[in-house]
Amino acid sequence: MLRQIIHIDEEKCNGCGLCAAACHEGAIDIVDGKAKLVRENFCDGFGDCLPNCPTGAITFEQREAPAYDEAAVKRAQEAKEMNEMKHEHHEGGCPGSKMMQFAHKEEDNTQTSMAKPASRLGQWPCQIKLVPTQAPFFDGAKLLIAADCTAYAYANMHEEFMRGKITIIGCPKLDMVDYTDKLTEIIQNNDIKSVTIVRMEVPCCGGLQRAAENALRNSGKFIPWQVVTISRDGNILD
Repeated sequence: MLRQIIHIDEEKCNGCGLCAAACHEGAIDIVDGKAKLVRENFCDGFGDCLPNCPTGAITFEQREAPAYDEAAVKRAQEAKEMNEMKHEHHEGGCPGSKMMQFAHKEEDNTQTSMAKPASRLGQWPCQIKLVPTQAPFFDGAKLLIAADCTAYAYANMHEEFMRGKITIIGCPKLDMVDYTDKLTEIIQNNDIKSVTIVRMEVPCCGGLQRAAENALRNSGKFIPWQVVTISRDGNILD
């Protein structure tokens, strides 16, 4: 079929691998030191890889190519995730993923400028991939869905965003997975009172925002929600 797909100019490509990392679908590999579109049916033609290319080697083109196979992409992502979990988890489950809820002391909630900063993380685990879809800490929770990098870019993340919320974090670029189904289950199966999405301004964070918005829509619930975008130099953009 005739459709839009990416084209990689091998003469311009320096083999940095940023495009392969940015491609959520896994369509690009580094072969003999050059980026190559090795799975045309995995390329959705949206071009998440374009802004990550430092040499301008990637462009769009209209040509004959296999249709985008979303089901195959999802199977490959799930297989990759399962393979990673086999390597990371001990038999019987990873001890580091044991569910915990934290009860912060009341005095921790009255900081002064001279006080030692207090953690506002309310539970463990906090990674979207590891957190259970049902847990006591989700009951009546204000849910914060945050991109990994936001806590490093925004200095007051704990006080302004995490305080009083249950925080779950992820990076669709590094995890190479669509969080929609997992987030949908969390919102459907628990009494979530509100959802705040905190993302970085970079394009790959759009995957986290889309997954959260789709989950809210799929849940069938009417829940107040908002999106906050953090700039790379640590400021709130909207």
